Amino acid sequence: MARVVSRFSMYIPANAAAPSPPLGPALGQRGINIMEFCKQFNDRTKTIKKGVPVPTKVEVKSDRTFQFRTGMPPNSYFLMKAAGITKGASSPGKEVIGTVTLKQIYEIATVKKQDDKFRNTPLVGVCRCLIGSARSMGIKVISDRS
Repeated sequence: MARVVSRFSMYIPANAAAPSPPLGPALGQRGINIMEFCKQFNDRTKTIKKGVPVPTKVEVKSDRTFQFRTGMPPNSYFLMKAAGITKGASSPGKEVIGTVTLKQIYEIATVKKQDDKFRNTPLVGVCRCLIGSARSMGIKVISDRS
């Protein structure tokens, strides 16, 4: 039985894995067949919108085989899409770059609840985590858009 010799994590765009940097060198230096990884990753993420950042944990074994687990996109991705912005504020807390409603926070939380990180967290806890992430990005959370 082959033992695990290396573990690493990275964000890879869904359905867009290619042997170019930064993915190619990260896999190549560990002896992984880059094209095989890209093919398996793209096949596994074909149901996700192309280009969405997917957190991926890769385990490399001594016989150069690999396993990988994919997670949900990060909170920041969902919050930026909901607020309609492309990046967070340069000085959060002092400037507000966008707004999201509590309803949008709830909808994002129901999606994020399926992630392994929030498996044992109640939905209220996931919502609080999202509100904290929004504040740290310069996004204001409001109760209603009216």
